[in-house]
Amino acid sequence: MSHIHFIGGEKGGVGKSVLARLLAQFHIDRKLPLRAFDSDRSHGALLRFYGEFSSAIDLSDYDSVDQLMEAAVETERNVLVDLAAQSSRPLFQWMADNDLLGLAADEGVKVTLWHVMDDGADGINLLQKVFDEQGDRLSYVIVRNLGRGKDFSELERSRTRAAANTLDAPVITLPELHAATMRKLDHGDLSFWAASENKATGLGLMERQRVRVWMRKAYEQFDSLGAGRCTAAARPTLVVADEAQAQAQAEPAA
Repeated sequence: MSHIHFIGGEKGGVGKSVLARLLAQFHIDRKLPLRAFDSDRSHGALLRFYGEFSSAIDLSDYDSVDQLMEAAVETERNVLVDLAAQSSRPLFQWMADNDLLGLAADEGVKVTLWHVMDDGADGINLLQKVFDEQGDRLSYVIVRNLGRGKDFSELERSRTRAAANTLDAPVITLPELHAATMRKLDHGDLSFWAASENKATGLGLMERQRVRVWMRKAYEQFDSLGAGRCTAAARPTLVVADEAQAQAQAEPAA
């Protein structure tokens, strides 16, 4: 059974692309079959950091976005889709016009929307809007990003949190990576594997250790969701086809 993961949140700057990169690295590390798509044509984090697994899509072009479902049905794997800010309207329109969820059910494909949020009111309101529009037709994972906010008490007290419980939508916490270390990763065009394991990247011992600890904590959150929520593959399948691909991922961009 394949599984399409839409990684969104509507609001810009909440860490959607960081989560998408972490999920891509999680799949690579766990040797799970992976195909990734990036809808952000201006920043394209998956294309930049995990280009060997990723393709660009245009959510306003049905011929382009149709690739998502085709990728899910051609072979059993997980399909990650990094959604740009304010992209839910064209995405949901495409889903409605094509009865995507009905087709997914017929084809045995799971569909999950990951909502990444900071601790502001906008994140709660945008999530409630999705709940109001989509209801129980979608599966959800709510991600509180500690890199973009520390106090999520308003979320916990909100009717949106109660709605999440009703919809069986788990809430996980994305830990914060030291800001200076994250900047070095971004400026160095480093995948998370390269940042944690490759001594040639210029990161110091403790910086690499910080990345490893951060990744381990994030993976624990993914694992807490269970195989049906975070992944769909019953058995791991090797994603990196040969040593040359593995080396390409490990080396920082020139």
